[in-house]
Amino acid sequence: AGGIRAVMAEIAKLGFLHTDCLTVTGKTVGENIAGAKIKNEEIIHTIERPVSKEGGIAVLKGNLAPEGSVVKRSAVAAEMMHHKGTARVFDCEEDALSAIYGGIKAGEVVVIRYEGPRGGPGMREMLNPTSAIMGSGLGSSVALITDGRFSGATRGAAIGHVSPEAAVGGPIALLEEGDLIEIDIPANRILVDVSDEELARRRAAWKPRTPRVTTGYLARYAKQVSSGCTGAVLRPL
Repeated sequence: AGGIRAVMAEIAKLGFLHTDCLTVTGKTVGENIAGAKIKNEEIIHTIERPVSKEGGIAVLKGNLAPEGSVVKRSAVAAEMMHHKGTARVFDCEEDALSAIYGGIKAGEVVVIRYEGPRGGPGMREMLNPTSAIMGSGLGSSVALITDGRFSGATRGAAIGHVSPEAAVGGPIALLEEGDLIEIDIPANRILVDVSDEELARRRAAWKPRTPRVTTGYLARYAKQVSSGCTGAVLRPL
């Protein structure tokens, strides 16, 4: 309880708490946390001495993700904060997982697409591929990019929620094996080294995939779901 009071006292410094609100103790929030102290600043950091100057999450944009993508910056190795590598492209989680166990090389970028809200359908969690990368000792040399999602347990340069997703013809659908991808987390940037003209040529040749699910609620979901960057919520038909 003392630790919670100390955390609340730090949050109150930022003006994020209504300290005059009455609580079930019969006292206000401000009265409840008055005099609260941090006993160990290595466990609970002060506002003046945070764990990191940056937030735990970073949003990356660029010609590979014009509407954005998300990475848990706090779980990325320092040497992977800026990474360039050739793309290894897979159209589902299972194929990517087999390739990771079968010999993905250091420096490469694993791309898993058609796993977004519409393509999944349902935006499956890509924890297994990231776990395989970490377990193979490649966490400091291989990145993963997907229009799927990740859980809070994910570690490494795992970039998800790439929007627009592949199922609607987003740039991730246009990637080809061997394309050079640049990830620059400090600059909030994710790029593929392919000209606008070449991307336009690929887009003209791209065709939507046959949906994985064609009946039932998931088929309805795939037709109505919005982009991951807008919360993957259902829209009226």
